[in-house]
Amino acid sequence: MTSPETTLSSPAEPPQGPAAVADRRRWFALAIVMTAAFMDLVDVTIVNIAIPSIQRDEGASFSQIQWITAGYALAFAAGLITGGRLGDIHGRKRLFLVGIGGFTIASALCGFAANPEMLVASRILQGGMAALMVPQVLSIVHATFPAHERGKVFGLFGAIVGLGAVSGPLLGALLTEWNLFGLEWRPIFLINLPVGIAALILGRRFISESKAPKALKLDLVGVALVTLGLLMLLYPLTRGRELGWPLWGYASMGGALLVFATLVAYERRKAARDGSPLVELSLFKVKSFAAGIAVQTVFGVGLGIFFLVWTLYMQVGLGWSPLRAGLTGVPFSIAVSAAAGMSVQLLVPRFGRKVLQAGALIMAAGVLLYIWESERYGLSIASWQMALPLVVMGAGMGFIVAPLTDAVLSEVPREHSGSASGLINTVQQMGNALGLGLVSVVFFGEVGDRLTPAQVGPAFVNGFQHALGWVVAVMVAIFLLMFALPKRPAQHVEGAEDAAVGEQESANLAEGAPVSGSEPALMG
Repeated sequence: MTSPETTLSSPAEPPQGPAAVADRRRWFALAIVMTAAFMDLVDVTIVNIAIPSIQRDEGASFSQIQWITAGYALAFAAGLITGGRLGDIHGRKRLFLVGIGGFTIASALCGFAANPEMLVASRILQGGMAALMVPQVLSIVHATFPAHERGKVFGLFGAIVGLGAVSGPLLGALLTEWNLFGLEWRPIFLINLPVGIAALILGRRFISESKAPKALKLDLVGVALVTLGLLMLLYPLTRGRELGWPLWGYASMGGALLVFATLVAYERRKAARDGSPLVELSLFKVKSFAAGIAVQTVFGVGLGIFFLVWTLYMQVGLGWSPLRAGLTGVPFSIAVSAAAGMSVQLLVPRFGRKVLQAGALIMAAGVLLYIWESERYGLSIASWQMALPLVVMGAGMGFIVAPLTDAVLSEVPREHSGSASGLINTVQQMGNALGLGLVSVVFFGEVGDRLTPAQVGPAFVNGFQHALGWVVAVMVAIFLLMFALPKRPAQHVEGAEDAAVGEQESANLAEGAPVSGSEPALMG
């Protein structure tokens, strides 16, 4: 049997025997969890493009249409932290498989919904299942890959984020216009079935189980407070404009702050009493995590404003078809994917935090260019004229999304990776919801309610330019907040040490021993 010392003396040789099997298993596992992440990202955006078809086919009211999109977001945001903690307690692989199985069933229920009420209920179930599935993606990556490899993995994750965010509308437009088998909009949900079933089967085989090293209990009071606080904040934001921004909505959002304050006090006592809080407040003592969470929240606000306003601008203001609007976003998607991979693998190891700050400024420059072109060309603007600002914006976004995830999780202890992942996704959803709420002010406030057909186009162009001015302000705020991030993520500062740890883990695997740290070996 080869000794660890012999294995370490020739690190250039590829892994042999059990180590090689484990190496292959983890990359298969990565492909599976990335596919699930892509499903969720696409599902968030794919519905918007098919809303007119759903409304026409089902006779849904405006309120029901709103809840088809908002129900998913509310269930998703409210369950994310709980989903992350359940993965820590019961096993991330187990919760991932439960989540993706439930997500697939909910997709089938959406696709075969007999009426708008059933569709709304199925979308809420789908969001709840996504809340079980999505936090496990980053947790499995964090527990499966050593620190010196996570940069490459998060680069791939950033590329998937960019691809999913823009390909959703394009895929939705194609499936709706093709009207496969006369099913109208239903294939946008049914397409999840073969993907989900394949991920479920392969996930059982290739994903290795991991959980927190010490026994934890689910904090039911914490679950109730998180869910109540998020609903009190997000429900008025989602329905405020439709209801004319009633007083109870403002009272609810103000009350949400009191609920979150109560949550913090309770979780602090819970941690001191039995060490099993739902929200691990000690994470916020990690500077990189606390600063990254703040940046993630504000970044979510900017994206929430941009993507909704952009869709309305193209389809309502310019009168473009869903397919043309979807195709127009392709350069943006390609730029995000390319820049995300480049930033983590090439730029961040050399320049650190400056890459993220450059991304914020580049994205702001792309938005300013988009405002200028929209003003110059007005209603006659063409898709190819939008390509340059979209490429610049996409490059800036790519420089942010992948390194930011890396920076937030770089110093988080492995035993809290589920909670950390849940918090990251939750604050991103909260930021998006805040951005969507602000659309009523920064966009619809400029557009107005009573427009003649001749006024719609110019009003939407003007509203688009005004809303993008707010996006520029958000990017500048992100640039300033990023000064609180560490200059370099921990794995890049300690690259030599991490490489040595990685080699030692390979040697341990070759010997059939568990890897270092609290997580089990991948062969498990």
